Formats: sequence, C-alpha cells, structure tokens
Amino acid sequence: MELNFVLTILNRDRREEMEELCNRLGLRMSLTMLGRGTASAQHLLLNGLKTTEKAILGTVANKEDTHRLMHETKVKLYIDIPGNGVMMSVPIKSIGGSSTLAYLTDKPLDKETPAMNFPHELIYVILNEGHTDDVMAAALPAGATGGTVISAKGTGIRQAEKFRGLSLAEEKYVILIVARAETKAAIMKAVIEQAGPGTPAGAVCFSLPVSHVAGLRRIEED
Repeated sequence: MELNFVLTILNRDRREEMEELCNRLGLRMSLTMLGRGTASAQHLLLNGLKTTEKAILGTVANKEDTHRLMHETKVKLYIDIPGNGVMMSVPIKSIGGSSTLAYLTDKPLDKETPAMNFPHELIYVILNEGHTDDVMAAALPAGATGGTVISAKGTGIRQAEKFRGLSLAEEKYVILIVARAETKAAIMKAVIEQAGPGTPAGAVCFSLPVSHVAGLRRIEED
C-alpha cells in the first residue's frame, strides 16, 4: 500500500476549513500545528505588512485518498493559486505494526513499495531560536522560494549537551522549505555553510521526498 503523510501549509484563518475537508473525506488522523511565514522583520516593515500566521495540517492518506484530498483542496480552498498555501505528500516508508495501520486507515495492506524518485523535496531545518533570518538569508539566494517556521523544543536524551552550538534542550525553530530536487543540494549546502553548526543559528537539516505537490504553480512556470 502507498501511504503518504500529507502536509498542508495555509493561512491560519483557513485552518477549520481544511480540518473539515479532511473529516468529510473520512481521513482518520489529522494533526494541526501552528507556524508563521519566513519574511524578515525588515521586509515586513518596509512593505507595511504583518507577520503571516500559518497553520500546518498533517494527515495520513493512501494513494487514492491523497489524490482526492489534493483535488478537493484545489477546488474548495484554491490551494493551487499562488498565495493560498502549499500542499505536499511525503511517502511513508514503514508502519509500526498492524494496530498503527488500523489507526491510520481502514484500507488493507499490500506489498506495493512506492518509488522514492520525485521532482520535489521537503527540506527540514532545525535551528536555534531567533535565527530564522540567518537561515533564510542563506537559503533564498541558493534557490529557496520561501519557508514556514514552527516553534519547537528538544526532548532528546542528551538534552543538557550541545552539538556545535545547537542545544537540544533550548527552545528552537523548525523551518520547512519545499524545493525542486535539483536545487535541494545547493540550498542545504548554503544553509550549513552560512548558518550551520558552529554559527549562532546552529542549523542542521535533512530532506524528505515529496511525491505530490500543489501551490507551486508560479514557481514551476518560472
């Protein structure tokens, strides 16, 4: 079975509409997180804008339900029109037992293994609190088109330790950046070189494959 973790990033005032859409399609599990856009304070001030508050909704869906959800989100929430958000599906490689599968979906399990070669990837950046602008200043010239920030806190067993400037116990941020596969390496390289371990930002990053994406129409046309 092909299962995806479908992430939708949209303005926070559309959160309830997206949650209702997931419920109406019969998706069993949805998780809502809160974040904000990555525009710098200077950019917002110069343009008379306010910080864009974002909602990040995650749900698990099989191949058919992923297509249904993306279609309905384009129709109902206009997610494929620039400025209305970004939606992506990340393939799930393995499931923690039959009870987990039953919790996530009522569809039977088969032996189909999804391919992992896709045109987009999700870059997941973990950094110290207060250094979002440092990371994006490195990522944007390397090909990133924007990102979404989520507040987080480390809970690792080595909480009291630091790894080259990144404390696992202190407050930190996560930045999600959707990028073309061919620009992913350059973006990650720039982030690590300019804002990585040993710098005040202390950023570390990794990427995940994205099997389907919506909301990047303007980027793809460019």
